[in-house]
Amino acid sequence: MVNLVDFFKRETIFSISLILAIISCFFVKPSLDYISYINWDTVILLLVIMVIVEVLKNLAVFEMMVHKFLSKIRDARQLVFLLVFICFFSSIFITNDVSLIIFVPFAIFTLKKIDRLDLAIFTVCLQTIAANVGCMILPIGAPHNIVLYTVSNIPFESFFLLLFPYIAVSVMFLIILSFFVSKDNIKLPVMKKIEVDRTDFFKRVFLGVDYYLLLTFIALFVLIGNLEQISFFTLLFNKWIIGNEVIFAIISSQIISNVPAAMLMSGFSNNYEAIIVGINIGGFGSLIASMANLISYKIFVRQYSESKIRYLTIFTILNVILLMVLFGVYMVI
Repeated sequence: MVNLVDFFKRETIFSISLILAIISCFFVKPSLDYISYINWDTVILLLVIMVIVEVLKNLAVFEMMVHKFLSKIRDARQLVFLLVFICFFSSIFITNDVSLIIFVPFAIFTLKKIDRLDLAIFTVCLQTIAANVGCMILPIGAPHNIVLYTVSNIPFESFFLLLFPYIAVSVMFLIILSFFVSKDNIKLPVMKKIEVDRTDFFKRVFLGVDYYLLLTFIALFVLIGNLEQISFFTLLFNKWIIGNEVIFAIISSQIISNVPAAMLMSGFSNNYEAIIVGINIGGFGSLIASMANLISYKIFVRQYSESKIRYLTIFTILNVILLMVLFGVYMVI
């Protein structure tokens, strides 16, 4: 029983998705039709991306780049700016989740070394926002965009142009916030040379893939496929979603996170452009709005549990402000 509780805490999203999928099976008789519910293009693309990310991670490619840049840093503002925007650029290629898994601990370690942990909460909050912004640039930058890209068949360039106004405003938001950091002189410690462990390389790559994320997608596809077969839910979601895609995407993301929200909405509406905008804006706001938000929170709180209320307060204020600004951009456009 204890092991089940621990597993649920560790893989909460997967556990809830699986439970809901199983419950839905009582309303729609299990059959081979279930296989057709699953968007295999999404699952395979996500698997390939995760394997590539694990290769880059095990080769320490981005850590090497950061170490190179850190040698040029002279003040606290430059340091925070670098730590934030390395999350922005890396999330374009290795997804927002992985970017934060790598660089939030790196940021905390660096700030601890120079005795500037007073900047840790602000830095990690900005890193999280930056990762959620960077992942908008390419449709492979986050799980929710991978889903929407595969089901919508929108070209790469159109996907980027659709989200460009929100990316530009968000980047300006991050730059402005970085000026709140004082330009105190700092001296970074000499960083240890990064050693790439090549033993059991391929084993570590394939063991590092998050297979529970893939299973979460499959469970959600089954759940949503079954919901589409139940007339009550079809009528209900059609009434709520059709014509209100952006609003519904933002609100549902705050409650169930933007990955399940993207999968749910793509099953009931073909207005993919509105869904893409709403789901990406909806990744800001509450802590649960994006799985990436939860990742940075868990990493930070694991080391500084006494500061979790302050972290949540600052995180929520910054995210709600950005959410309101981006919704304002949507209303203007």
